[in-house]
Amino acid sequence: MDIRTNPAFLRGMTTSRRDALKLAGMSAAALALAACGVEGKKAEAPKKDAVADFWAGKKQNGTLRFANWPLYIDKDGKDYPSLKMFEQDKGIKVSYTEAIQDNGSWFGKIQPQLAAGTDIGFDLMVMTNGNQLQRALSLGYLAPLDHSKLPNFAANAAQKVKNPAWDPNNTFTIPWTLGVTGIAYNPEFVDEVTSMNDLWNPKYKGKVGMMVDAQEIANFGMFALGIDPEKSKEADWRKAAAKLQEQRDAGLVRKYYENDYIDALVRGDIWITMAWSGDVFQQITEGKNLKFVVPQEGATIWSDNMCIPKTAQNPVDALALMDYVYQPKIATMLVEYINYITPVPATKDLVLADAAKAEGEDKEFLEQLASSPLIYPSEADLAKMRGYLMLDSKTDQLFESIFQPVTQG
Repeated sequence: MDIRTNPAFLRGMTTSRRDALKLAGMSAAALALAACGVEGKKAEAPKKDAVADFWAGKKQNGTLRFANWPLYIDKDGKDYPSLKMFEQDKGIKVSYTEAIQDNGSWFGKIQPQLAAGTDIGFDLMVMTNGNQLQRALSLGYLAPLDHSKLPNFAANAAQKVKNPAWDPNNTFTIPWTLGVTGIAYNPEFVDEVTSMNDLWNPKYKGKVGMMVDAQEIANFGMFALGIDPEKSKEADWRKAAAKLQEQRDAGLVRKYYENDYIDALVRGDIWITMAWSGDVFQQITEGKNLKFVVPQEGATIWSDNMCIPKTAQNPVDALALMDYVYQPKIATMLVEYINYITPVPATKDLVLADAAKAEGEDKEFLEQLASSPLIYPSEADLAKMRGYLMLDSKTDQLFESIFQPVTQG
């Protein structure tokens, strides 16, 4: 498989994925990985017999309808190699649709059917941790997973992605892929970055990029003050907002960006910025002289997750694919195209094995992939990462009212 024969795909992945997350004024709180604040409401785990009851009598039908985000799976021309292998190995025909553009509009589309107990037209979907997924969980819209049918997940998933606070024991979800919000900088203009407070360095006045998303900047304001965002309260938010306002008042911030921060960094409009890991990795593989770091105070990690609607017509077939992609060889195919953090650590050795067999640009790209902390964060970096605080509708309004004045002036 020629990794570099589709550079448009590689360029499109990071931009399109994050573009989609920002559509329709989506709430910043919709990107929580491991929220455990008191304001959030966790879904109750089903009783053991409820899991058995759901799966009783259900059989493989040989059909699977899979809803995912644009450009979020390996692709070769019109084919999806990993899905083709799944079809051949399992005898299940997959109808794959890039149906999800953002969590808010997706949930708005499927919620009426789920509330009515009717089929949404899909058996498997990928949703980002946050308000919409939390609502789906709390309203009982998702099927509890039969983990006896997920042996590859049990054997190969990274410990970090197992048993998240918002979905204990992965009762309803398992990750598709993950990403990090950290700091990117141009080493031609910026000294080595180690701390969140480098974004407050007066040497970079007018050359700092910050994100307009309230939840994103809130986490960074709290990191800079040594506050754990996942355990934060209103008093912490106000301290973080004041810290961020100091940065703005000092003229350090050139602009509060959406996706366009990466273009500004490449052009030199800004020298140091908040950044998404996949965006920076893509630029590095294209030869841009950029660095990405997880500061000593921490960074934000988020997750996109596979889940089965409770009204799915083919849930056994969906469960089969969820487990199938946790085989290291299949997960390797995915990470070599998606270029975000894989939930299967064993893929690193397989990427290196592919690199050993490759030549030229393919070899160079795969070696970069395997060695990149943007794809395979160190245990030390992972230990510093935190998720976004889960907010209900009332606290979300308060949260936004505290941080929006910073970015909107």
